[in-house]
Amino acid sequence: MPTDLGKHPHGDLMRRYPRRVSPDQEQPAWAERLRREREARGWTQRDVVQAMRTFSDNPLPDGLLDQWKRWERGRNRPDEFYRPLIAATFGTVVSSIFADDRPNFVKPNTNDLLIARSGMNTHELVQRIRRSSLDNSTLDALAITVEQLCCDYVNAKPLDLIAEAQQWLTNVTHLLDNRLTLIQHRDLLDASAWLTLLIGCLEYDSGYPQRAMSTRSAALQLGTEAGNPAVLGWAHEMRAWFALTAGRYREVIEAAQAGQDAAPGRSVAVQLFAQEAKAWARLGNQRNVTRALEKGRVLLDSLPYPERPDNHFVVDPDKFDYYSMDCYRLVEDDQMAEMLAQETLRKVISPTGEVLSPMRKAEAEITLGVVASRRGDLDLALKYGREALSIDRRSRPSLLMVGGELDRSLQVRFPRNDDAVAFHHELATATQNVPAVD
Repeated sequence: MPTDLGKHPHGDLMRRYPRRVSPDQEQPAWAERLRREREARGWTQRDVVQAMRTFSDNPLPDGLLDQWKRWERGRNRPDEFYRPLIAATFGTVVSSIFADDRPNFVKPNTNDLLIARSGMNTHELVQRIRRSSLDNSTLDALAITVEQLCCDYVNAKPLDLIAEAQQWLTNVTHLLDNRLTLIQHRDLLDASAWLTLLIGCLEYDSGYPQRAMSTRSAALQLGTEAGNPAVLGWAHEMRAWFALTAGRYREVIEAAQAGQDAAPGRSVAVQLFAQEAKAWARLGNQRNVTRALEKGRVLLDSLPYPERPDNHFVVDPDKFDYYSMDCYRLVEDDQMAEMLAQETLRKVISPTGEVLSPMRKAEAEITLGVVASRRGDLDLALKYGREALSIDRRSRPSLLMVGGELDRSLQVRFPRNDDAVAFHHELATATQNVPAVD
């Protein structure tokens, strides 16, 4: 332990090195991540310590290099003083590196959750809504149901989920015709707004851009009526997403900044900063990419870990590395893009092999394909690209956007190659098997 810790303003924290790891234990995931982050930047261990000193507001001890070496070996774990500093140095959030800081998340069964919180199941909730029987339990049950539908977004078949969400929206709209208290009216408007946002996202995924744009406008109006900044922020985020996939990058920035103004300090603002960064990356402005990502990182690190990280309208810490991966791929920092793609894949595949987010997985695979293509490895690039196209749950515009990057890279580096030409047609088939226009 460095001898000058006693003089350090956080010396009492720095003396604590919890969770010692013996040499015969498996390397902790966080220790592996520290090494990968450093190596992706081409830094030595001395370089990373010097970078930490730059990010720290306080002097750091002389023995920090030896401490870093112990961290990389997993011999001891950085404490609560060093964890945020390390995350800032690497441009990510604390919980992404040190995932064991998070509360354990177990995906709940919707009916069990409804019964536990409201005393009714889904069938009874539907019956109450049909009878226009509104009380706090009914409204709580409705909110839980709407949230679960938003959580189903990542894996459900889009058209099936649209139909289910529209049925719930019809039920809620029927209730709004009744005599209500102000609180009941607001809660029902909130439920309507989230359902409308969800439907709009699914419509865009399914190749109905005009419907999605109209639905987004309706969600914006509902958010305004309900006075809900989060809904307003997501309505602006949808506009940014639509513009990004259509190549209207200046509009992306305009929409993202409007959303940041509408929902400052909220989870959605993190995604809005990310969309802005993605647009700047495609415009070739690396300085603004860095600025937008850093604003999002600082905000996300200040927020509590979400109760339902699987909710489509929640930004969980692992999403931040996924956003950054896109930007690094665009500015052709292949080492960082590759490292973050591998990290994304590690986190979206459960220990039992379940794919938790097919669309994140596909974009990470395409990123690895682009990197392989740039390195001249056609076979590996095609392997990753075809794996990405094989997913059942896809967002057509997003898959076409990122898949198009791999396609263009292959056409430039391997012109007239039969396999590269075949991938071009495979991408077209995978992204045009639903209507492209209304």
